[in-house]
Amino acid sequence: MVEAYKRAAQVVPSERQLNWQKLEFYAFCHFGMNTFTGKEWGDGKASPELFNPTDFDAEQWAKAIKDGGMSAMILTCKHHDGFCLWPSAYTDYSVKASPFKNGNGDVVKEVSDACRKYGLKFGIYLSPWDRHEESYGKGEEYNEYYKNQLRELLTNYGDIFCIWLDGACGEGKNGKVQEYDWPGYYKVMRELQPNATINVCGPDVRWVGNEAGVGRESEWSVVPSYYSINEFTAENSQKEDNKKFRKSHSRMIMDMGSRKVIADADELIWYPSEVDVSIRPGWFFHESENYKQKSLKKLMKIYLSSVGNNSTLLLNIPPDKTGKIYETDVLLLDSFRRTLKRRFPNDLLKNAKVTASSNSENAKNIISSDDTLFWQADEKDEKPEIVFEFPEKTEFDALVLQENIATGQQIEKFSVYIEQFGTWRKISKKTVIGYKKIITFKRPKKTKKIKIRIDSYRVKCTLNRVEAHKSE
Repeated sequence: MVEAYKRAAQVVPSERQLNWQKLEFYAFCHFGMNTFTGKEWGDGKASPELFNPTDFDAEQWAKAIKDGGMSAMILTCKHHDGFCLWPSAYTDYSVKASPFKNGNGDVVKEVSDACRKYGLKFGIYLSPWDRHEESYGKGEEYNEYYKNQLRELLTNYGDIFCIWLDGACGEGKNGKVQEYDWPGYYKVMRELQPNATINVCGPDVRWVGNEAGVGRESEWSVVPSYYSINEFTAENSQKEDNKKFRKSHSRMIMDMGSRKVIADADELIWYPSEVDVSIRPGWFFHESENYKQKSLKKLMKIYLSSVGNNSTLLLNIPPDKTGKIYETDVLLLDSFRRTLKRRFPNDLLKNAKVTASSNSENAKNIISSDDTLFWQADEKDEKPEIVFEFPEKTEFDALVLQENIATGQQIEKFSVYIEQFGTWRKISKKTVIGYKKIITFKRPKKTKKIKIRIDSYRVKCTLNRVEAHKSE
């Protein structure tokens, strides 16, 4: 039998997963009935009359998100309360029964149109749990209801990059029990939006395991297939509207893909991680939280822990009762984009000389702006080394490394050295790379040469890109 790590080396992402990973940083917008009731989880009993944003402006959302440096937006089209932000033909519990634009409004259309105008990808969140719909708990009747709403969203609003399915359900022992037709849901999604990833309770992208914005230091995209079972996600996700849960990451499984973990796995899959977290304490807008947003320092820490550790970052920005993103949130997003730009201003390696311990003629691909190019070590090169030589001594305080994940995730351990006084000094020792690994240093390092040594890899050792930065 082929050793597990060799089987893992053969697992590669689909095209939709590759395209999703390249988005890196995108927005969640929790907006709906809860915005007006002040709740996080509605019970489906609130009157549609309550939904009445007085100054709704989807373009303001899109501009704020674009200015925040994000690449896409996911809208909560229907949360657990069952209220629909589009005029669904299958329920009266929607915007058509609200005062919003005299019942003629369609939040989903305006948001999707705004995304396209500002160059953002558009995604949908459609909660399988529905506390308003009478057919919920009636098996196939509700499943058909849910599929019909999926068809509406996936055919009337253009290209969808992501379908986000929550694992939450707080019915309790005496609540309604609904057996979701996950295969049937996926079939509709694949037929109508074949390029969209299905996230969290889906086969394409996995939930990181907390809502605190914390990623793993060693984040493997190749994991045992049992992690994709929806019951596993539901069991480990929130059970109630619990503020402690949002801050906790102690229950997160820390090792999901090492050689030890995958040794006995019957099947391995490409199932990468997404980190979801809110810019505020809650997911929906609450006026009492208007000045409780995360600090720039905290947002940077979250970014490095997610995007910098082979995950994507899904940052929630909840619009307010007027239908706009609150002004302090807008300013914070813009400031964060500027902070990121100052932290990673210009790649210092773009003019460096690059050599490698094998296939050195292709080593320059690592500093190319063409992301289709990459370097791969010779299969006999057990501890590959890549050396970057600056034209003169240069200071840097961050490194960005990327594998060519189109051929799998392979690097298990690596070390970074700088040349000082004619000898190599180790300055960092890390584990996996994956799509992106960001290493930061508290104090700048000054050198003429940087060496990266791959201490352990599975079958193919590749690097797609390496950058060095000095914060401004």
